[in-house]
Amino acid sequence: MRIDALHPLAVTDTAVMHLALQVMLVCLKLSAPILLTALVIGFAISLFQSITQIQEFTLAFVPKVIGIGLALLVSGNWMLHTLIAFTQKLFEQLPSLLN
Repeated sequence: MRIDALHPLAVTDTAVMHLALQVMLVCLKLSAPILLTALVIGFAISLFQSITQIQEFTLAFVPKVIGIGLALLVSGNWMLHTLIAFTQKLFEQLPSLLN
């Protein structure tokens, strides 16, 4: 007996892989502003610490927290709209995925 006969709403493996790729791309787009901000600030602080020989934990932590907060304030609206658009597109694709 075929699996399709048991589960008429089975999703194909191609559809699952396409959906997984879309999810990973959206996650990459949404995390990029935060990760790039933390990377740039971390590199700048690390360079400053190596030049001045100051090894203080809060010197690296506090600027990253402030920078990530600012990155969220600047790009938060875009991130929210991107996530909403992806969710709406996903819900629109549901009937075709379940055929």
